[in-house]
Amino acid sequence: MLQINLENIQEIDYRSNEAYKSIRTNIQFCGSDLKLICFTSCLPNEGKSIVSFHLAVSFAESGKKVIYLDADLRRSIMVGRFKPDQAVLGITHFLSGQNSLDEILYESNVNNLDIIFTGPVPPNPAELLSSALFGDLMKVLEQEYDYVIIDTPPLGSVIDSAIVAEQCDGVVLVIEANAISYKLAQKVKNQLQKGKIRILGAILNKVEVNSIRNTYYGRKYKKYEKEYYYKA
Repeated sequence: MLQINLENIQEIDYRSNEAYKSIRTNIQFCGSDLKLICFTSCLPNEGKSIVSFHLAVSFAESGKKVIYLDADLRRSIMVGRFKPDQAVLGITHFLSGQNSLDEILYESNVNNLDIIFTGPVPPNPAELLSSALFGDLMKVLEQEYDYVIIDTPPLGSVIDSAIVAEQCDGVVLVIEANAISYKLAQKVKNQLQKGKIRILGAILNKVEVNSIRNTYYGRKYKKYEKEYYYKA
């Protein structure tokens, strides 16, 4: 397997780390048969790629064997964000028959975490993702890894994520706080349900900490946080 170093993996703060651990635990309680997990959003820039990547890291840190598959073939940010130390091949090279799986599979500098990047933007992303070759890839990854975390394009913009989700055990919807209307979120949810896709839940992202401090749950969490640090 090829090895690669991701240069811009930043440590997250305590609250974020605890949030990812909580999401990880909730997913694990969804059942032992849950391995292929698709992430999508309603619109671009809601943070689904970063959320799904950090969750993959969280699973890897817990000792699980994880692969992160960047299936956002239209507008991936992963290479630009994490700046791998070498040029990389991606899933579009594999699905178009140019390269084998071994040539696009990378072992990252995060223990237990492997990565498949997107590769160049193809002219036919939906067709590639709906191909038999992609289905075969999912079966191989499911056998080799404890969790397969898959980032896909926003479902409110294109159909790609619904195509991928049909191959998965469940889908998670990432929603940006104070940016997405209830009507749009329901539209995306209904679209997933029409495809009989299992919705694991939603993650509210980009929440201002100060906006929840004065709520009931904010006060309860603040009390817990003080007690935690006192005991520590």
